[in-house]
Amino acid sequence: MRVDQLLVERGLASSRSQAQRLIASGVRWLDRGEWKTVAKNGDDVPLEAEIELLDASESRYVSRGGLKLEGALKAAGIDPAGWVCLDVGQSTGGFTDCLLQHGAAQVVGVDVGQAQLHDSLRNDERVVVIEKVNARELTAEQAGEDFDLIVGDLSFISMTLVLPAIVPLLKPGGHLLMLAKPQFELQPGQVGKRGIVTDTSLYAFVENRIRTCCTDLGLQVRSWFDSPIDGGDGNREFFIHAQK
Repeated sequence: MRVDQLLVERGLASSRSQAQRLIASGVRWLDRGEWKTVAKNGDDVPLEAEIELLDASESRYVSRGGLKLEGALKAAGIDPAGWVCLDVGQSTGGFTDCLLQHGAAQVVGVDVGQAQLHDSLRNDERVVVIEKVNARELTAEQAGEDFDLIVGDLSFISMTLVLPAIVPLLKPGGHLLMLAKPQFELQPGQVGKRGIVTDTSLYAFVENRIRTCCTDLGLQVRSWFDSPIDGGDGNREFFIHAQK
């Protein structure tokens, strides 16, 4: 069987794309007492072969978004244990998975799409799923309110268009920890080919825009820092941490 497919079959990866990232980080299999390194995603490996991940960090969560949020929680000094959280732009559920593994009591996830959330999370009683809802139109009746923490990973929309809808759902003293993607905060003419931001001077503009939006909504910005992992397309990403 193709090794990327076998990793999924074994439960070592939640998807073929995650399996391929694991292979890039290093995977080997035992062949008659000798370890062989997997060279490419399509390598055939016996179904019963013993497999070893040389770097298992990619498999810790259902998507690499979990690794981004893990680093951001540490950088911001946030411990979500026992908290009720809102995950905006839930998608496959990397952020949700990370929050649950760090002890969150409940995660409400909202996404404009549907059928993207990993089954392990969809079937978790601690997870409430809201699909086919644009976050900028999210209401307290749909999601609830008084969240201890709101996290988010948004694409194809500016964070400044979504924050006015979700900030009112935070409890007093609650935290906001959102991933900022400059390519979606800028005008088309400011973004290079393949959606890559090449003019690094624009990062300050994006930071100021989002900071101002948070302040106008009554939040106190605690920090702005680089995401521990770059975007999959190679774009530089950031996190903003603010508190109500």
